[in-house]
Amino acid sequence: MVLNAKHTTVAYRCPKCGAGVMSAVGLFNLSADMVKLKCTCGGSELKIVYNRDDTVRLTVPCLLCAKPHQFTLKSSVFFSDDLFVLPCPLSDVNICFTGEINRVKAELARTELELLDMLEQQGISDFSALHGDEQDLGDPQVREIVLYVIRDLDDEGKIFCKCHPAGSPGPDPDTDGERHYDAEITPEGIRVTCRGCGASKVIPTDSMTAAHEFLNVDSLELE
Repeated sequence: MVLNAKHTTVAYRCPKCGAGVMSAVGLFNLSADMVKLKCTCGGSELKIVYNRDDTVRLTVPCLLCAKPHQFTLKSSVFFSDDLFVLPCPLSDVNICFTGEINRVKAELARTELELLDMLEQQGISDFSALHGDEQDLGDPQVREIVLYVIRDLDDEGKIFCKCHPAGSPGPDPDTDGERHYDAEITPEGIRVTCRGCGASKVIPTDSMTAAHEFLNVDSLELE
């Protein structure tokens, strides 16, 4: 049957142990049910579903983010012999690969070298540390990222509390002459506190994942 002739190779890198997970996937399998690629360590799995509109939906574990990412591809792209890569939307690190088996193998090996170099530059010992398993709570790079975002939110008047609730104009340091919020480094993370009402919130700094996720917040509401 023509359906059986359609197949491709899919690979991803396990965020728990760092191993490359690769398997052949055919359209016949996808038409029957969801296909799952599981890492032998048991720490992650990639899910693939074929949709009736001739698209393929992938749920891909991410090396940097706490939650997996979803992608939808046309089946003609998914089953192409050309190499196709899917990057993490936040970090632009390639996290999934499809295509002809030798091309996928080569790209998986190439990106492994890039990732190992990235880890070395960050002073991280292994992949699991990206999710906070072994990284020190007081990592200065994580703190600096979080503090940078907090300062930006404060400058833009996007930190809200009991005396400056969401929907109302936030305090403006340029006109008020001083900042209304203090940022304190604690073992749990960085605590942001309003000087007026005392409302506060702790931003976790125990992993690079926490820092990358906080980069994308639009506002911060203290409780």
